[in-house]
Amino acid sequence: MAHRPKRTFRTRRADSSDSDGAEEPSAEPREPAKLAAPSPEEEDPPPGGGRAEAAERPLRGRSPRGRGRVWASSRRPRADRGSGVPAITNEETSEESQEDENQDIWEQQQMKKAVKITEGRDIDLSHNSEFQTVKKFDTSISFSPVNLEIIKKQLNTRLTLLQDTHRSHLREYEKYIEDVKSSENAVQNLENSSNQALSFKFYKSMKIYVENLIDCLNEKIINIQEIESSMHALLLKQAMTFMQRRQDELKHESTYLQQLSRKAETSANESLAIDENTQRILEELESRRARRRQARALSENCDHQEGTSSDDELSSVDMIDFQKSQGDILQDHKKIFEDVHDDFCNVRNILLKFQQWREKFPNSYYKAFIGFCIPKLLNPLIRVQLIDWNPLKFDSIGLKQMSWFISIEEFMDNSVEDSEKEDSSDKKILSTVINKTIIPQLTDFVEFIWDPLSTSQTTSLITHCRMILEEHSTCESEVSKGKQDLLKSIVSRMKKAIEDDVFIPLYPKSAVENKASPQSKFQERQFWSALKLFRNILLWNGLLPDDTLRELGLDKLLNRYLLIALLNAMPGPEVVKKCNQITAYLPEKWFANSAMRTSIPQLENFIQFLLQSAYTLSKSEFRDKVKEIILILVKIRAMNQAESFIEEYHLDHLKSVINEV
Repeated sequence: MAHRPKRTFRTRRADSSDSDGAEEPSAEPREPAKLAAPSPEEEDPPPGGGRAEAAERPLRGRSPRGRGRVWASSRRPRADRGSGVPAITNEETSEESQEDENQDIWEQQQMKKAVKITEGRDIDLSHNSEFQTVKKFDTSISFSPVNLEIIKKQLNTRLTLLQDTHRSHLREYEKYIEDVKSSENAVQNLENSSNQALSFKFYKSMKIYVENLIDCLNEKIINIQEIESSMHALLLKQAMTFMQRRQDELKHESTYLQQLSRKAETSANESLAIDENTQRILEELESRRARRRQARALSENCDHQEGTSSDDELSSVDMIDFQKSQGDILQDHKKIFEDVHDDFCNVRNILLKFQQWREKFPNSYYKAFIGFCIPKLLNPLIRVQLIDWNPLKFDSIGLKQMSWFISIEEFMDNSVEDSEKEDSSDKKILSTVINKTIIPQLTDFVEFIWDPLSTSQTTSLITHCRMILEEHSTCESEVSKGKQDLLKSIVSRMKKAIEDDVFIPLYPKSAVENKASPQSKFQERQFWSALKLFRNILLWNGLLPDDTLRELGLDKLLNRYLLIALLNAMPGPEVVKKCNQITAYLPEKWFANSAMRTSIPQLENFIQFLLQSAYTLSKSEFRDKVKEIILILVKIRAMNQAESFIEEYHLDHLKSVINEV
């Protein structure tokens, strides 16, 4: 920094040639490189920051050298103020002129520094605004020549950047879309949270219900089995009583008549001695027969044949005991579920619970295979309802009329599963119940209680079996084991009846010629009893195979027992009547083929007996009965034998019988 030169204040001349009327310098010296601060007495400086000092000084006139305008730092008082004008010499003038010139140079330097500092500040303050203004195109600047490759490269670069930006925006857009979907799903889940709570509540309640149901059935099954066994034992005892009584009576009566026949052959004067037991049995037997005859007389049933009655009457004492025991069992039966709510012991209510599950949540219902579980759950309840059910009674209620049967059918009909689906679990509920519950019950009745000689029992049993085996059988592709066991039991029981209960004694002709004799009556009763069994066996037509029926009915019964009795009988109207009755019991479908000229092999012996009887009758007073025999031959499709017989014995008037068929 330059030092300010020392100078003394003096009075400038008004006409000084080297000054423009600048103020005289102060008489007092100033500190170097420092501007004097204005005094309080001076007038206020104008705004302008660093220009204040220059503004405080009076303007000088331009020097002959052409200096610019310079601001003074302060006002300088004149030296001669108040003391007059001193004398001025040339030397002083020269010295003063030199001082003024140095002073001017120094002031100019200080002013330049102040201007530079001020301009720097202005540039800093206006830099931001000036930087944002559009620069004017300077035509003096020269550019390099245009290159298309460079432009293309720049455009490609720009395009790549835009594509990257677009992809980035697209990814953000996709993310926003996913966020929107996620939010919508969350909203939906929140809206459905109530349904999930309801489904959870339903499943929980259903789980508790099933557990309670199983616990209840497990607890009651022991009582059910005990009462069920008691009822079966009572019925078995009654059935055994009838069968044992029949066999005892048959044995004692046969023995008595055999003794009576031998006595008649030896001596007619001696009386036959019989023991008291036999006498009592025969008296009871005859008493029951007398009551039945009286009942038939009142009902005007004149076509009844002795020996076709079931003979299942009980004595008054036995009947009272039976009814009392049965009543006690039924009372216990009513108490099984008396402490249980209907929702756990009523088949309909239980099925309604599962129906609600099936309707509300079918997918989980069918995935749980509830249709396969229901029959097992209902088994104890159905068995309870079957305790008082006897399929051998002619007035027993049919299965279709039972409440559990109706409820299961309604449950199956309301199934939402595909109705065309053959292996639908719900569609098999009734068949499964029948196979697992009903058929075992029927099998027990057949094996231990059924009396094949009873037409009423057989007819009722066939009705139930036909409904079960034909209408509600299992799939055709598989044979139910229960069904096989039931059919085997039926065949086995009928074989046993043929062996144990069929007995047709043979007596001398002298003993049977008299129709009023005890031997003749006994033989007639036994024949018609065997013929009734023959009929009962053939009633199973359609349920048992034809080969089985022919073996039982024709081979074992007709050819072995009935024909022997017919061969020992006197030819006449009674024999023709019996032959007509045998033919009437034969299934019509065995002879449905109109092209048949020869009957089935098992009837060959019967056909030969008919031809022999026709020959005998043609020479007797019962000649008109030959036509009935020819009709029997035609009915059983023994066409060749009938035509040969007519031609052999020249019975041309009977050819019309064959031609009419």
